[in-house]
Amino acid sequence: MRASASKSGALSAAAAVLARGTAVVSILFLVACASVPTDPEARAEYDRANDPAEPTNRAIFAGNQFVDRNALQPVARAYEDHLPSGVRKSLHNFVSNLREPAIAVNDVLQANFSRGWNTTQRFAINTTVGGAGLFDVASDWNRPHHDADFGQTFGVWGIGTGPSVQLPLLGPSNVRDTVGKVVGFVGNPLGFVPGGTMSTIELAGTGVGAVDGRADLLSVTDKLEQTSVDSQPYAASRRNGVPRSSRRARPVVSMGA
Repeated sequence: MRASASKSGALSAAAAVLARGTAVVSILFLVACASVPTDPEARAEYDRANDPAEPTNRAIFAGNQFVDRNALQPVARAYEDHLPSGVRKSLHNFVSNLREPAIAVNDVLQANFSRGWNTTQRFAINTTVGGAGLFDVASDWNRPHHDADFGQTFGVWGIGTGPSVQLPLLGPSNVRDTVGKVVGFVGNPLGFVPGGTMSTIELAGTGVGAVDGRADLLSVTDKLEQTSVDSQPYAASRRNGVPRSSRRARPVVSMGA
């Protein structure tokens, strides 16, 4: 009976994994043919027509604005005003270093093997010589940082962005990058390190990264709030958010790059 129950449990788990995988593939298939036009008039029409969940997106956007104004933005201002620039730089480096393994995975999936090797070296150097990533020694040693994620990888594979979405606490995105975020969270190499220490470090890094990232944007958002005449902040957020996401689909870099 125990063997039978164990076998049944394994089959159920396998079926659940298959179902989730099928759902992800289905979503990606639906957005595979979508692309963002570059002509201004075509782009305006694309924006108007590419928000099928607009009522829900607007509600999430309003909630995001409330959280940002009343929680994240004040914390980010305190972070910028009261922490010395050297400390902020070290925290930024630490958070950036935690992302390097996932970047390396995406480099390989994009066939950017030279960049993947560069990223692997960065992680090894900064984790050791750089004091757990607090100092970016690798950049001084001619191994510069670059970003890569699963949303970008899907774009390199030819998958379109799909409809616009507003993500709770994360802001404007699209279907492709949303799926990419989920895959990136589940497939983060650091998540497979046994023990609770790495999970605690990842959690702390996520929190610090959110504050550090918001602090970096303070000058930009403050200027937009002072100069913007747009009476529809939701529409403005889509214009500013979607193009940035679409630019992630960079061409594959050759082995010699």
